[in-house]
Amino acid sequence: MDEHSSKPGFFERLINRIANDAPETSEEVVELLRQAHEQAVFDADTLQRMEKVLDFHDLDVRDAMITRSQMDVIKDSDSLERIVAHVIETAHSRFPVIGEDKDNVLGILHAKDLLKVAFGNNETFNLEQLLRPAVFVPESKTLSALLKQFREQRNHMAVVVDEYGGISGLVTFEDIIEQILGDIEDEFDEDDSADNIFAVSSERWRINATTEIEDINEFFGTQFSNEEVDTIGGLIIQELGHLPVRGEKVTLGGLLFTVARADKRRLHTLMAIRAKED
Repeated sequence: MDEHSSKPGFFERLINRIANDAPETSEEVVELLRQAHEQAVFDADTLQRMEKVLDFHDLDVRDAMITRSQMDVIKDSDSLERIVAHVIETAHSRFPVIGEDKDNVLGILHAKDLLKVAFGNNETFNLEQLLRPAVFVPESKTLSALLKQFREQRNHMAVVVDEYGGISGLVTFEDIIEQILGDIEDEFDEDDSADNIFAVSSERWRINATTEIEDINEFFGTQFSNEEVDTIGGLIIQELGHLPVRGEKVTLGGLLFTVARADKRRLHTLMAIRAKED
């Protein structure tokens, strides 16, 4: 009985507070929400989402964007075969297409547009004809304004520029939503329950960063030490001296590791091939 009576009591105070003494800052709103959580009006996950919604309006594009070094891009000089292989490996749906470097973004390639020509007559392939205009936004644009722009223009990706006009990264619709809901896993994200070492081809492997070093040594015949770290991800971070970003490479024990997936908190997935001997 006491459990049920506490909830109306809180809401009565909340309504009275809003009607007569409305909170003036987001901090006061958060405090009310935390009081509600303490009285079991809603669970911790709900509280976290509400706090993220309140924080969202203070965030800029720079807070959610994928940095320049993490951008998966396609070069305008790439062959159709190379482009198709890159699309399959990264499993993205949209790619910036660049000229000489990442400061020269020519447009956006949609994977579904590529599929229409990938299995046709390759002699008529013209990448430029498949490109859609790129949307450019400044780092300082608010996420709420960009979300509104995405919805109005039915767009899902924007290239981010710094104050000097250089490319500093890109931001997607999913990146924005994750600022409210947290990380969103899709069907292309690696499943932690899947094989820790997966052969993409006879000479290329995808490896979960949480794979134990003992298993790596057994599979590849390496002799990595597990005295200081237990996993291959930990070994990579130890070698680099920092949490790596997508695309970073390091050679260890005759293997060339490339970071395939990482976020601001941890390393998720590595790609590995046998390192070429000098």
